[in-house]
Amino acid sequence: MVTSHEDAKKAYADFEKKVKRTIYIDHLSPQVTSSVLKAALAQCANVVDVEFIVNYTIPYDIPSAALVELDDEIQAKAALDLMNDFPFIIGGMPRPVRATCAKPDMFRERPPRPDIKKEFRWVKQEDGTEYEGMKKLRILAKRQEAENMALIKNQLEEEKELAKQQQELLDGNYKKYDMLENVVQNGNMKSLAQHYGRLVDVLISYFEEEKLT
Repeated sequence: MVTSHEDAKKAYADFEKKVKRTIYIDHLSPQVTSSVLKAALAQCANVVDVEFIVNYTIPYDIPSAALVELDDEIQAKAALDLMNDFPFIIGGMPRPVRATCAKPDMFRERPPRPDIKKEFRWVKQEDGTEYEGMKKLRILAKRQEAENMALIKNQLEEEKELAKQQQELLDGNYKKYDMLENVVQNGNMKSLAQHYGRLVDVLISYFEEEKLT
């Protein structure tokens, strides 16, 4: 009969396999979604699941990092090689993302590790040096939170401006292609080809004469 301890060991073994086929990607733009990540990695891997890591220290839902589960370890290695060997940009800011192997502690939901007992306790004022150390850490955390907020606000402004520029560029390209398509459909392409064809013939004749002289 299978015991609860054996079940726990099997659950953690399955979790470790999942970790090995998962990669951690950060430096992601807030504009990046699960579908964007799947499309970006489609050339080397099949994305099974995407879990964005939420930054709870700021009042914005900004996905700056994600755990991406792939089919197997081979695909995970191929994706890591692709992103580490070449500058790999996924939407948003024109900066390459960073990728590394996932680690168990990165997962929000993970089974408890078998044969390990954890103990927790509150640090009180009478604990002396431990209490003072935690107090200093709390002050430092608040200072870092304020600095982080300033950086996040600046990043949001840059992302918004970049998204606007990219949309304007896309709109401009669309208008160009639309104009070319209209030229082809209304028959003006033939007259343009004849006009520029004669111009090319004139230029060729000119350069041939220059060579002879």
